[in-house]
Amino acid sequence: MRALQGLDNGDSSVRLQVAMAAGTTPDPGFIDRLVERCAIEPEFFVRDMLTWALTRHSPAMTVPRLIDELHSERAQGRSQALHTLSKIGDRRAWPAITRALLTDADDEVARAAWRAAVVLVPENEESELAGVLATRLGRGERETQLSLSRALIALGEVIMPTLRAAMTDPDPRVRRHAIATERLWRDPDAGFEFAIEEAKRLVALGTTGQEE
Repeated sequence: MRALQGLDNGDSSVRLQVAMAAGTTPDPGFIDRLVERCAIEPEFFVRDMLTWALTRHSPAMTVPRLIDELHSERAQGRSQALHTLSKIGDRRAWPAITRALLTDADDEVARAAWRAAVVLVPENEESELAGVLATRLGRGERETQLSLSRALIALGEVIMPTLRAAMTDPDPRVRRHAIATERLWRDPDAGFEFAIEEAKRLVALGTTGQEE
């Protein structure tokens, strides 16, 4: 489509302008091309504009196409489709947020799946989601762990039984992450670094800091 030819331009500012124009004057014919570009666009700010452009189109048309993209072999395609679905917020996409995506080997995909899941999860299914997310406790570096903690905290108090169980996990990384998440839930202003350092101290002492 001629209107979107600039998405292949080597100048990122040109690609940005094309994506902005596609959102300013939505056209159902743009959707496939915008989704395809999301999977290969190297610049974050252009990808963000592509997502914005997609949110300007009818969810009835964008959501099915984005769900198809969740099966892409490109990790960026999967993660960006998840990100866009979380921005659209249409709960018809919930069945597509599978355990496979929530446990994807690629950190960016998994993190995008966690964010999408907490936005799309139906009422009364939060506890089950918390259980799946808790299986990822201890995974990855600080940025990934903070993303998981934020996702769990967004589910509310339903996470507490799951977190308390994880605080006694044999793996010290899981115990630390669970304790840090619980601290952050109780005191959001404490900051993740403080919470994780306190959790390390508690694990070293052989306690969770919970009242018996």
